[in-house]
Amino acid sequence: MSIKEIQSKIGATPDGEWGPKSKALCKKHLHDLMPSPSPWPSDDTLSMTRFYGEAGERNLINLDVAEFGVKYDGQHVKTIRCNKNVAGSLLRIIEALANSEFAYMLQRFDGCYNFRKMRGGNSLSIHSWGAAIDLDAGNNSNSQAWPESATMPFGVIEIFAREGWLSAGAFWGRDAMHFQATK
Repeated sequence: MSIKEIQSKIGATPDGEWGPKSKALCKKHLHDLMPSPSPWPSDDTLSMTRFYGEAGERNLINLDVAEFGVKYDGQHVKTIRCNKNVAGSLLRIIEALANSEFAYMLQRFDGCYNFRKMRGGNSLSIHSWGAAIDLDAGNNSNSQAWPESATMPFGVIEIFAREGWLSAGAFWGRDAMHFQATK
């Protein structure tokens, strides 16, 4: 979907320029798709720990995704390690992707649980709780602006939004591979 097509969908003037008005209307469109109230915690460490438990492996489960064609680096993925509190939501997202024109994105899975600090920061990454997922990192890196150069389809972002997950690309303008279960 081109910038003009996204703008038309969100009610912005379809001029192909991704400026402040388009960004604001995009965020509003996505917020309108999200459940209210949000089922997820704020992204600060205290809220994350209260909702998800301590960061690390203690609160993770193996989510069975064998039937959905998920691949990591070209290899079939049978399970995704994620926090038990996001498992149902993440499964619904994966099912929705698998049953959409965006099923190919599941072949570009780039991780969920990864105990580490945020890039360039001292706080733990949302991945440390198993409450974030990356898709198609090769075309949606942290240094690429979305939707100008990153290629994450808007329809994928909408599927995550319907479950209340934030898209880094749409909400922060970069790192479009990253989706997290926070408000």
